[in-house]
Amino acid sequence: MTEIFAPPPAGLAELVPDWDAPPQVRAFVTGRRGGVSRGPWGLADGSPGGLNLGARCGDDPGDVARNRARLQACLPSAPRWLEQVHGAVVHLAAAEPTPGGAEPRADAAATGAPGVVLAVLTADCLPVLLADTRGRAVAVAHAGWRGLALGVLERSVEALRGLAGPDAEVIAWLGPAIGPRAFEVGEDVVRAFCDQDPECAAAFVPGVRDGKWFADLYRLARIRLARVDVRRIGGGGHCTVEEAERFYSYRRDRGSGRMASLIWLGPR
Repeated sequence: MTEIFAPPPAGLAELVPDWDAPPQVRAFVTGRRGGVSRGPWGLADGSPGGLNLGARCGDDPGDVARNRARLQACLPSAPRWLEQVHGAVVHLAAAEPTPGGAEPRADAAATGAPGVVLAVLTADCLPVLLADTRGRAVAVAHAGWRGLALGVLERSVEALRGLAGPDAEVIAWLGPAIGPRAFEVGEDVVRAFCDQDPECAAAFVPGVRDGKWFADLYRLARIRLARVDVRRIGGGGHCTVEEAERFYSYRRDRGSGRMASLIWLGPR
């Protein structure tokens, strides 16, 4: 499974999953190009043109609103944004939005309702798209190391199967995240995974400093997904830190915008 590149301004999709999902499953990931944001939220050289979609990262609210409007014009409905907290709560998105417009406090969402656009924001954490192979439900998860360790992927798969049926075969696609050459972590992160599952040790290699390790988020996600019988997994292989022209990275820049990973069910 590979990705198809759609360069802005022809479209706002930086990556489009090439996976075995049924045709009614629609999904794409935005990059840092195609909007109006400037400075740390702009293009790689700081010039205007950044498609920052994060409303809580210090960008000009007017620029974020224009970027979000540009994105929404490409979608069947407004994205269901979440208040992400690096946890493992999964929001079940109904056909109608939450009353009052409040963003659910969650790090994943699932739906079986056509036209409901699920979204997570990332800038190094791993976005994971999930779909039932019969097109009955979809889900998306924001999986940083804390969420992965807490089980956000397992809970997302459970929620999807709750909508699609316990027999649902689930496929996954891993969006752009910090790569294994750039994600240096401490012993606490290693223990958070390996104390639960010794197999996770394969996702860590010694870092350049004592007590530090390089972590492979993509490999950790594949291990955790396999625990809930999700083995058809595509994507991965990008590094948000190393690909500055295409992606925002909080670890690289500290002040940084956010990309969106979006998925929804179209007409059958």
